[in-house]
Amino acid sequence: MGDTGTVQDRSAVRAYIGSFTSAGGRGVLAADVDAETGALTVTGGSDALADPSFLALAGPVLHAVSETDPGAVAAFDVSGPVPRLLGTPVPVGGAAPTHLALAAGHLLTANYTSGGVTALPLAEDGTARPAATVLRHEGSGPVTSRQAGPHAHQVLPDPSGRWIVSVDLGTDSVRICALDPTGALTLHGETALRPGTGPRHLAFHPAGTHAYVLNELEPTLTVCRWDAAAGVLEPLGETPVVPEGTPGPSYPSEVVVAPDGRFLWAAVRGDDTLAVLALDPDGAKASLVATVPCGGTWPRDLTLGPSGRHLYAANERSGDVTWFGLDPETGIPARVGSIEAPAASCVVFG
Repeated sequence: MGDTGTVQDRSAVRAYIGSFTSAGGRGVLAADVDAETGALTVTGGSDALADPSFLALAGPVLHAVSETDPGAVAAFDVSGPVPRLLGTPVPVGGAAPTHLALAAGHLLTANYTSGGVTALPLAEDGTARPAATVLRHEGSGPVTSRQAGPHAHQVLPDPSGRWIVSVDLGTDSVRICALDPTGALTLHGETALRPGTGPRHLAFHPAGTHAYVLNELEPTLTVCRWDAAAGVLEPLGETPVVPEGTPGPSYPSEVVVAPDGRFLWAAVRGDDTLAVLALDPDGAKASLVATVPCGGTWPRDLTLGPSGRHLYAANERSGDVTWFGLDPETGIPARVGSIEAPAASCVVFG
């Protein structure tokens, strides 16, 4: 397919959609965003990178993992109407990087199959340079079909910027690391979660005092206290993200917290729903208040739009991105529209 598209007004807010090219996806798609309705209009795309399943934006540079074995990252110039690959993909020193984030002048990847985190320094042009550190995780869990070894699924900086947090589905734990200016990652601590829950992703409360770990192997959310000064994550309790009696299996994928800290949303595959949870004023407790259909099948990613009034679900198996308006009083999403996006896996805005 190569790079395709038409000239668009670059002053508009843009969305970028990642997908699995190995499953018929179109690579990285670019779309204009209607600020009022939340509607997406695809303007072009690039399939120059295999399986760009997760994306992160830094100004005019869009970073993408290549969720392959061996894994890699690549950068796209998105200053124009169509994403344009910059240089060649850079190996991450691990297999199947499934998530990435930017922190302190570095690009970080969570390498699912090999089980670890990679830190790659960024060059002046915004592209990644060869890996500075590959921190291997160790351990396993009781669900032998999924937890025979470590499986890092997410990596991100904490709100204070002092720590790097990685969520490992295979070891039922969250690791806290320090990242120095050279790109060296040093393990600071590891928080054990209930065995067999399979933690996948987490999101922080806007106050920075709590974190919410979404578990994939059991449809629950683990509420944790976060001490940024000490770099300590403390589990407080679990909350279901599907109603009692829901026929399984269900595999939660992504968690999003409202900017005002009142609500939390979780995407649940299998059940194919979006769960709405209410948070108490200090963020220490979460309660399930509603679930709504995700608008498709197998919602792999869930993202809050730039206005804060819309949620976007990347429905991998039905091949679409569906957006929802949010009730400001209840937090309950209502479907507004969708676009075709084969094997969609991620949506970011910028």
